[in-house]
Amino acid sequence: MFIVLFLIFVVVPVIEISILIAVGEQLGALSTVALVLLTAAVGASLVRSQGLQTLMSAQQKIQNGEQPGQEMIEGLMLAMAGILLVTPGFMTDIFGLLILTPVTRKIFANYLLAKLIIKGMAANQGSFNAGFSPPPQQGEDIIEGEFVSKDHEHHLGSNIKPADDKTSTDDK
Repeated sequence: MFIVLFLIFVVVPVIEISILIAVGEQLGALSTVALVLLTAAVGASLVRSQGLQTLMSAQQKIQNGEQPGQEMIEGLMLAMAGILLVTPGFMTDIFGLLILTPVTRKIFANYLLAKLIIKGMAANQGSFNAGFSPPPQQGEDIIEGEFVSKDHEHHLGSNIKPADDKTSTDDK
């Protein structure tokens, strides 16, 4: 985990700075800054429109009684794309655009969804019946009702005594 954080917070900014310097030498400082601001504005606009489409697709699946797992993953990916596109730099813009493009986003989302499903199945293996009974099969009788534990009442100091109690006052 340390290596991942090191890459994100140290290596990526160093690469971005070196690319910005190289582009700035070719285009000039003002043009480079304008290009960075333009990519941030266009990226934010695209993320907004793609996010609305993903939200509408998720709502449609919910209305049809389906789980919107793909749309949820894509929504998170769009949020990440928005962060990458607004972050100053060209390398983050390239990654943001890759995530923003519907074709590549679906590929990444399918991969992530498959990984999450596999990890979820491995984590839940054998825990289905932990404290719960399986749902009844079709055609099984279900009997609902209430019960009172006599031991529980006795321990609470209840005045109810069992019918076969020999110490009842009727014998006297």
